[in-house]
Amino acid sequence: AQGMFAFALWDRKDQVLTLARDRVGEKPLYYGWVGEGTNATILFGSELKALRRHPRFAANVDRNSLSLFLRHSYIPAPHTVYRDIFKLAPGTYAQVSREGRKIQTHRYWSAEDVALQGLRQPFRGSANEAADQLEVLLRDAVRQQMLSDVPLGAFLSGGIDSSTIVSLMQMESSRPIKTFTIGFSEDAFDEAVYAKAVARHLGTEHTELYVSPQQAMDVIPRLPKVYDEPFADSSQIPTILVAQLAKQHVTVALSGDAGDELFAGYNRYHLTRKLYSKLSYLPIGLRRQIANAFTTVPPHLWNRAMSALSPLLPKSLQLSNAGDKIHKGADVLDVENVEELYFRLVSHWQSPSSIVIGAKEPHTLVSHRPSALSALSEIEQMMALDLMTYLPDDILVKVDRAAMTSSLETRVPFLDPRVIAFAWSLPIEYKLRDNETKWPLRKILYRHVPQNLIDRPKMGFGVPIDSWLRGPMREWAEELLSEQRLQRDGYFEPAPIRKRWAEHLSGQRNWQYHLWDILMFQTWLDEQGAESC
Repeated sequence: AQGMFAFALWDRKDQVLTLARDRVGEKPLYYGWVGEGTNATILFGSELKALRRHPRFAANVDRNSLSLFLRHSYIPAPHTVYRDIFKLAPGTYAQVSREGRKIQTHRYWSAEDVALQGLRQPFRGSANEAADQLEVLLRDAVRQQMLSDVPLGAFLSGGIDSSTIVSLMQMESSRPIKTFTIGFSEDAFDEAVYAKAVARHLGTEHTELYVSPQQAMDVIPRLPKVYDEPFADSSQIPTILVAQLAKQHVTVALSGDAGDELFAGYNRYHLTRKLYSKLSYLPIGLRRQIANAFTTVPPHLWNRAMSALSPLLPKSLQLSNAGDKIHKGADVLDVENVEELYFRLVSHWQSPSSIVIGAKEPHTLVSHRPSALSALSEIEQMMALDLMTYLPDDILVKVDRAAMTSSLETRVPFLDPRVIAFAWSLPIEYKLRDNETKWPLRKILYRHVPQNLIDRPKMGFGVPIDSWLRGPMREWAEELLSEQRLQRDGYFEPAPIRKRWAEHLSGQRNWQYHLWDILMFQTWLDEQGAESC
């Protein structure tokens, strides 16, 4: 089967229950045993709230999983926030027999295998031929995913990935495609103006909604119910809003997710190749001094300076939200190798088990990567791990739950198995090429959209949580981060959290990601208390 799915199949003859999940993990599937002896019951479902309804469900928070949450802002499969309840991993099926409490899991598809297969059987044509073949594959994937008997549209940020998908959709349609964008008044976070320009050029039927801070913050009380377990990717807020907007007009929306993981789009790939290889020659002591010099300048002053210098800098060094990125880069200057660099870059709290009381952080694919991946280049290893962890456990969770809460179906053409396999057959030099990321996608997109509408620093899809925490969210956050509240709940050591909160409020550092992790757990915890009342 292709596409997204999660299903359960009961074999009456052999008395075996089979649970299965799609290749990359677009749809969720939770399972676990509750009760003892003859009262033991296997629970499974696509939402944790469904499992919680069972009378024997024990809602015991897994502190080890909580430490993973503070590191990554999500809880990676197979872990969940509850002890003895698990997520079925992507590309896996599980078999449960009536006798005993054992669950056997089997991998039927693996991103790791696909990556290594691409290494063994690489694409032999030129970079231009690769772009030509990719366009054929992508166009066919888009054509198949546009088959629908209900109204259909697409999310459009104006970035490379979503613009490529919308361009190919418009080629396949005799009518204007419906496209949707959320905008913010803060320039550093607003991509709506770019999306509007792309939509105008392609001739789509475009709908945009500019959201006030209050409208965005009104979403926060809904987050625990939408995501069902602690989840702290703050772009969850605009994702919920854009899904809500799209549902007013369509029932199915295509998205450009997975373009970054497949075609080397994240800044960490580009900067690792361009900068770390040079910095690694400097002694660690000197690198620490450089890092201290960078972090003594607050993020907002870096933003101001980089904005003034931007016209003089090459595109590769032009950054949106430069202050945050400079501080994040400075925090990893003292790493000893690229493996440690990647681990630091995908971590929020660097020592989460010292923050979560009574926790021991479990091993994951990120902390103990599969040895077979060493056959790939360092950048490709990062991409493979993102495809196996960050994409299914963060990006796809964010989009699926946000869409489902509005009864909107999302489809992801980049996750067509043929596209994934072809992407991994391309050498990394075809993806990071001519000082640009995602070169094959750019090549395709420039055939449909003028280059000047696309070429700009990568922004991401976020909201200005940092300034909101110092302003309209401050009272709400202070209550959840108070020392009394943290001590009463008994999950976190208050001192390091209070220190970061004070530094954030003073503008000394931007700790928005660390603080958002704690705040999202606290709001989730409040919701559990409300449910049990």
